[in-house]
Amino acid sequence: MFIDEAVIHVVGGDGGNGCVAFRREKFVPRGGPSGGDGGDGGSVTLVADRGLNTLYPFRFQRRFAAGRGGHGKGDNRHGKNGAALPVSVPVGTVVKDRETGEVVGDLVEEGQTLLVAAGGKGGRGNARFATSTNRAPRRADPGTKGDQLDLALELKLLADVALVGLPNAGKSTLISAISAARPKIADYPFTTLVPNLGVVSWERFRTFVAADVPGLIEGAHEGHGLGIRFLKHVERSRLLVHLVDAAALGDADQIAEAEKTVATIEHELASFQPELAARERVLVATKDDAASPAQVAAVAAAAARRGLAFFAISAAARHGLGALVSHLGTRLDALAARADARHGKEAVP
Repeated sequence: MFIDEAVIHVVGGDGGNGCVAFRREKFVPRGGPSGGDGGDGGSVTLVADRGLNTLYPFRFQRRFAAGRGGHGKGDNRHGKNGAALPVSVPVGTVVKDRETGEVVGDLVEEGQTLLVAAGGKGGRGNARFATSTNRAPRRADPGTKGDQLDLALELKLLADVALVGLPNAGKSTLISAISAARPKIADYPFTTLVPNLGVVSWERFRTFVAADVPGLIEGAHEGHGLGIRFLKHVERSRLLVHLVDAAALGDADQIAEAEKTVATIEHELASFQPELAARERVLVATKDDAASPAQVAAVAAAAARRGLAFFAISAAARHGLGALVSHLGTRLDALAARADARHGKEAVP
């Protein structure tokens, strides 16, 4: 089950108390203080794990507590440190303080860790307080409390390419045709209820990740349909592929209808996040095997007016897919090289 939001409570382990003790040994008449320090409490850390793609496990366990530190003992014995608790979350998880809404961290790389609840420090035993003028201190410190925090986890999928469009535009069929993803496909709106990820191969040993985002409708940014919940999964994508069902355009004014269809998605993306409207985008006319040349030309005209790359495909008939995939891979390489140049990195051959 795909779950992209969860709330958890994390607790760092308490530090152990310091000990007050004195040596009691034969032939050692003035043994002195021998109370050991308490152990430190364990910490809770979140670890990004590419093997996870949903926050579903957090529906069943919401409290995560690290081990507390052991108390100090006599004979200068240090209390055992509490066990740390690593918690695996999907790559792409945004971590927020539930009370303030402040972003605590963003886990975007495999193996990246985030300390969310530090353990308390162990208290000092009385051996720590011995001085030349106070040789028998009866003081020891208590351990400090570990951090406690309510966290809101929000998953934003990491995909290079996001497939967007109105319901039944052919997004699921396309991702199933160019990758091993097998989303549900049917001839009614909102077939896709959750985002689907697929690894797309292009050239030799080259791949990129595509995401099939559930269909958007007018008003999606205001909560209509399923859009508002899943628009966030478009944010991290470097390229957008806007699919338009060419065969669904009416017979009256196909150019105006194509324009309205394209503008609807543009408006929803811009309303959700203005930066998305400026992101590089490819316009694709789908189901061209069932569409007339005039219908395909109407979508091509909408792309030309915006200066967008245009492709006509039929995912079901496997027509035009090679050119589209090759273009996407080439553009992703160019965007990566541009980003490396901005950060002063050498391009990877």
